[in-house]
Amino acid sequence: MRRIAPRETLAQQAYRQLKEEIVSGRLEPNEELPEERLSAQLGISRTPLREALMRLSMEGLVILKKGSPATVATFTKEESRHLMEIRRVLEVHNLEKISDDLNDSVFDKLDSNLASQAEAVGSDDFHNFIEYDREFHLILSSLNENPKTRELLNQMNTGVNRAFLILSNTLPISAKDAYEEHRKIVESLKAGDIDRAKQLMTEHLMNVEKRFLKYYQ
Repeated sequence: MRRIAPRETLAQQAYRQLKEEIVSGRLEPNEELPEERLSAQLGISRTPLREALMRLSMEGLVILKKGSPATVATFTKEESRHLMEIRRVLEVHNLEKISDDLNDSVFDKLDSNLASQAEAVGSDDFHNFIEYDREFHLILSSLNENPKTRELLNQMNTGVNRAFLILSNTLPISAKDAYEEHRKIVESLKAGDIDRAKQLMTEHLMNVEKRFLKYYQ
């Protein structure tokens, strides 16, 4: 690992560094993360390291164990399929609910996000791609007037469900396809074809699940 340089806070830098190691697969599911070793590798004390590990735990990427080293999270096939099913229902329902709230300002945000996705895919920057992917879905969910729906969609795109995708290490083969699927959804929304957008969102999330399930093969 690279040693931490003084730019952002030490905790923020440690968080980014560790997350990149997890996203890339260099830190594998179930791998232990002893504080003494990580502190030495990163060149920081344990206090900012623990803050970074806590943040990763909140995102579902790390499991904290009292009296034992933290570990990179893992998951079961059934857990992932159940959560992906819930996410698919929510994402498709959301498109129907926000259809009257789409405007040029929203499309500008989506276009900017798609451009960032394309740039990340082109440079094999999967650490940032996963953030742009998350942002894409949250732009859409932010338009929903139901705070509970927004909260659930945020959880689906930020917490455990997102962790499944990262930890499966399928991003190198799925990022380009995911970008193209996002782009087609936006095209349908711009055309006012909500039914087509819902169909494409369903197909997109089904494809996400199929790509993810290759992890078990």
